[in-house]
Amino acid sequence: MPKTKTTPDFILIAATLGLLIIGMIMVYSASAVWADFKFDDSFFFLKRQLFFAGLGLVAMVFLMHIDYWAWRSWAKILMFVCFGLLILVLIPGVGLVRGGAQSWLGVGAFSIQPSEFMKMAMIVFLAKYLSEKQKYVTTWKKGLFPTLGLAMVAFALIMLQPDLGTGMVMILTCVVMLFIAGARISHFAVIGMLGVAGLVGLILSAPYRLKRIVSFLDPWQDPLGSGFQIIQSLYAIGPGGLLGLGMGESRQKYFYLPEPQTDFIFAILAEELGFIGGTFVLMLFAVLLWRGLRIALHAPDLFGTFLATGIIGMIAIQVMINVGVVTGLMPVTGITLPLLSYGGSSLTLMLSAIGVLLSVSRYAKA
Repeated sequence: MPKTKTTPDFILIAATLGLLIIGMIMVYSASAVWADFKFDDSFFFLKRQLFFAGLGLVAMVFLMHIDYWAWRSWAKILMFVCFGLLILVLIPGVGLVRGGAQSWLGVGAFSIQPSEFMKMAMIVFLAKYLSEKQKYVTTWKKGLFPTLGLAMVAFALIMLQPDLGTGMVMILTCVVMLFIAGARISHFAVIGMLGVAGLVGLILSAPYRLKRIVSFLDPWQDPLGSGFQIIQSLYAIGPGGLLGLGMGESRQKYFYLPEPQTDFIFAILAEELGFIGGTFVLMLFAVLLWRGLRIALHAPDLFGTFLATGIIGMIAIQVMINVGVVTGLMPVTGITLPLLSYGGSSLTLMLSAIGVLLSVSRYAKA
């Protein structure tokens, strides 16, 4: 392990702060009307987002200065703690129910979502496991079964909440890490078929998921029900045109698009800032992903490579799913847009993860 520390990746920091600032502006713009109506305070959501952003930035700076390989010794402990929290949140009277999902622990607005932190714990654990046992990744017994088996147990606990979106992000991130580690394509084909079969089973087992698939194929079959969100999202994006309606001038945030500050914040951004504004945000994400991939490629050891790959894979998957849902290219899932959407656990976790990524960048070989 190299002893010489370099400065962190400032381009990555700049892209992160740029997205965070845009996110703060858009959280206020998207939520002010709803917050004023529900809480008699147009700054209600912004103040909470600022609190968690401050908490996340402190965590990012702190973790940036922690030697990233110290996480190896904490990997198992993190997994045990997160599994404990996932079980705790399912206990009636302990876990908080919001939007039909029992996914939160805490009091009132200040609560955490354990499934968000499980994503990071899984990345750390897999980075440790794969860096130590990469030679077994082409085998079922010592390679894929232990890793995917653990991920599927976590996925099952998350689905009991239920939270399909977060579970999918975690599983897909694990698949990315296994692919980078050198798992066989034939194994992925088998896993893919089993995954599709399992996904079909999950969809058929819950009528609301089946409705989301039907509404994705033709939202106009139920424009006031399952197709409502995607229709209103497209109504926001369409009028935005090239330059947008102007900051704060969104029409869809006036009680048309439900909870516009969370999963569908990109729709409000496209409506107010247009194609150019949306493209600029996606370019910032592209810069963030580019720097993350560069850090992974130049990490001094396999643990650093897998750790950086997992973090950047998680971010990329969330961006693709969220933007895909908002633009009607994917069925509706509850996935936030990293660094932009309102949400304390999501924002704090994402900034913390970027702090770990910056720690790896300080030891990069080039």
